[in-house]
Amino acid sequence: MAFEFLLPDIGEGLTEATVVRWLVAVGATVALDQPIVELETDKAIVEIPAPRAGTILHLGAADGAVIPMDSLLVVIGEPGESWGTVAPAAPAARVHRPEAAPIVGTLEDADATTIRPQALPLVRRLASSLGVDLGGVTGTGPGGRITRDDVAAAAAVTGEVERVRLSPTRLAIARNLTRSWQEIPHVTTYGAADPSALLAERRRLAESGPMPLEALLIHALVPILVRHPAFNAGLDGDTLVLRKHYDVGVAVDTPEGLMVAVVRGAERQAVAELAVEIKRLAVAARDRTIRAEELRGATFTVSNIGAVGGGYGTPIIPYGTTAILSVGRAVERAMVREGVVVPGREMPLSLSYDHRVIDGAAGRAFIADVVAAIEGVGE
Repeated sequence: MAFEFLLPDIGEGLTEATVVRWLVAVGATVALDQPIVELETDKAIVEIPAPRAGTILHLGAADGAVIPMDSLLVVIGEPGESWGTVAPAAPAARVHRPEAAPIVGTLEDADATTIRPQALPLVRRLASSLGVDLGGVTGTGPGGRITRDDVAAAAAVTGEVERVRLSPTRLAIARNLTRSWQEIPHVTTYGAADPSALLAERRRLAESGPMPLEALLIHALVPILVRHPAFNAGLDGDTLVLRKHYDVGVAVDTPEGLMVAVVRGAERQAVAELAVEIKRLAVAARDRTIRAEELRGATFTVSNIGAVGGGYGTPIIPYGTTAILSVGRAVERAMVREGVVVPGREMPLSLSYDHRVIDGAAGRAFIADVVAAIEGVGE
């Protein structure tokens, strides 16, 4: 009997997925748990396995199509079995939309008080495709109407534009950042540390292999998170959830956008172990083989913007957590030590936190501990 497999929930907040490519075709025989399709969602490309063995009778969407969760993904049955007329698909839920006003008359009939530029729909579409703002175009047609020639002339002045559709990954990043910025009252506290001890320890450890700076930072941060539990937490309604595990997110710059890969159980790992895991996650994120679960569940996040030349910043808190630390590039500075101006180096630190649960004094105490930990590495 044919089995209709619906798109499962494969990510937090998932509402739809894009079919990257099918790994099977109609008529193919598949085994249980054999990968059948690649889907893009929630910043990752994931493979969906066959829920049962059998023959592929129907593919629910073409490559590149966007399909909503719980919609038909694939039909698997027995060899020679047919599918497609067993039962009609349920009608789509009716979505209420405001009724559009009827298109009657000409532009000259429009209310004279409107501030919308006068242009026919065809002209508006042309302006949109050329990136021309009709508000800045003077119409030369009857009654001041904007014509195609007016739009073309404006485009020649403003230059060419390119309209690029955002990828599913970029859209997911945009939604998550917007939600965080709109719902979390951010406060950012700044500090600076002398990175001499940290960088010396990194050079020493790098003699045995590449040593990501994030490995040393996370190793130094875990004891601080233990002392300041509100920074390793999440707000659930009117309850602050203090997490007793330390799954630290590491921001990874990829061609598709910034992703936060999660180092699980950072409190149980030595620096060398952290280095291996961070490198593995970074490679997986950049070549799109990272698993969806490796991009979720961070309890605190570290963003090394110094790797791309950044200094101070205002990092956005990942939704579901209370804080993020941004570490900038170490730069040479004139320092005053015991009343004497001497050359030195300074590492910029930017700590953003949720002001609903963390006040300014706690933020300053946390970043002071971070400075002390960085300057005391190796002691």
